[in-house]
Amino acid sequence: MSRFVERFGLWSDDQQAQARELARRLGGGELDVVRFAWPDQHGLLRGKTLVAAEAAGALWEGVNLTTTLLAKDSSHKTVFPVFSKGGGFAIEGLEGGADFTLVADPATFKVLPWAPRTGWVLCDAYMGDGRPCPFATRRILQRAVAALGAMDLEFVAGLEVEFHVFRLDEERMQPADSGQPGEPPRVSLLSHGHQYLTELRYDRVDTVMELLRTHLLALGLPLRSLEIEYGPSQFELTFGPTAGVLPADTMVLLRSAIKQVCHRHGYHATFMCRPRIPNVMSSGWHLHQSLRGRDGVNAFMPGADGGDLSEAGMRYLGGLKAHACGAAAFASPTINGYRRYRPFSLAPDRASWARDNRGAMLRVLGGPGLAATRIENRIGEPAANPYLYLASQLFAGLDGMQRRLDPGPSADAPYDTPAEPLPRTLADALACLREDAMLVEQMGREFIDYYCHIKEAEIARFQLEVSEWEHREYFDMF
Repeated sequence: MSRFVERFGLWSDDQQAQARELARRLGGGELDVVRFAWPDQHGLLRGKTLVAAEAAGALWEGVNLTTTLLAKDSSHKTVFPVFSKGGGFAIEGLEGGADFTLVADPATFKVLPWAPRTGWVLCDAYMGDGRPCPFATRRILQRAVAALGAMDLEFVAGLEVEFHVFRLDEERMQPADSGQPGEPPRVSLLSHGHQYLTELRYDRVDTVMELLRTHLLALGLPLRSLEIEYGPSQFELTFGPTAGVLPADTMVLLRSAIKQVCHRHGYHATFMCRPRIPNVMSSGWHLHQSLRGRDGVNAFMPGADGGDLSEAGMRYLGGLKAHACGAAAFASPTINGYRRYRPFSLAPDRASWARDNRGAMLRVLGGPGLAATRIENRIGEPAANPYLYLASQLFAGLDGMQRRLDPGPSADAPYDTPAEPLPRTLADALACLREDAMLVEQMGREFIDYYCHIKEAEIARFQLEVSEWEHREYFDMF
């Protein structure tokens, strides 16, 4: 009887060859274990670790996980009635906590430099009958990339990611600290911050920077720069451009790698947008994007007669602007992420574009003859699911190209422009998403309903909590 991958024809010829080479390495005793990792609905990596002898067979047979993982919100609580018909998703095959199958993408295989003799491979999720799992977010980006490929174009993106690293003082591991979620760790600063890009601040955290640099380069990630950001204990890393699904694969791996490496060395790294720590600054994820033709030429680069972007680039820009509010729930999918949208803060508060202006949501860089011509979207938070964020960008940009949308004039004073305000809360962003007919169609109505249900469950939990602000405001006064 044929194996799962062969039965449903899930690999290309290249993937078959890569899998055979990986099986050879496993058989040769190079590794002890392999982590089969899958990016869930939040962009968090889940999966199973198999010993090398079992991992070789699992490449073709797949690894089974319970479908209840699809029902989790950000606290890992199950927010769908998984034992009802359709598993709470109204989809046959997902009821009763049934299994779905992870199939490795052998092209993504890495050896983890911080974990001795440990391999790692990113997986795609399939139903038992070989259909792609309807809630697998990597698959959504693959569809968007394929739609672009049908136009003989390729998506290119570079990552600019801000985050915090603190000294880990206490892990909070007493039984009473457990829960969903448990108590966060107690931390202290590595630097006071507020000395943006100073060499002195960088030198004081050089130990951490070297730790990150060596491990990220050992993973083969296209690291370009390591920088001291403005806030206390705030860093920024930039990564060179990659194509297709690879920018999103890079983002999920680098986030997980940074958190693991830091924890092993007594630090706590967080991609939470705005931690509740005195004087910290919000972190963003700025996505640099362009398209290129089969000839390798940047399709956004304007001609010699000038202009900010080519005609295709301007239409793509028009699509990003037109769907900015609908796509906000993918760019900033947490309640906390909306803490950074405020005027004059270097974070956008409205759907505008401008040439090389950091106050605008969409910053246009480059020009005639410049191969690095691109659009930088500054709306994202670093906790975003990269597959959903990038897919929403592609679908929006493609819609702009197909409908020949005009982005309008440059907003040279981005915080004074009459452009459409961005959503100020996650609830507002979800409402905008539901109203964006193009994104609902392209992402899939079934998926949008699923995604909004999970996010609305998080909002409902948040609304039931009594905040410190409320207690301070009312407890003594009334």
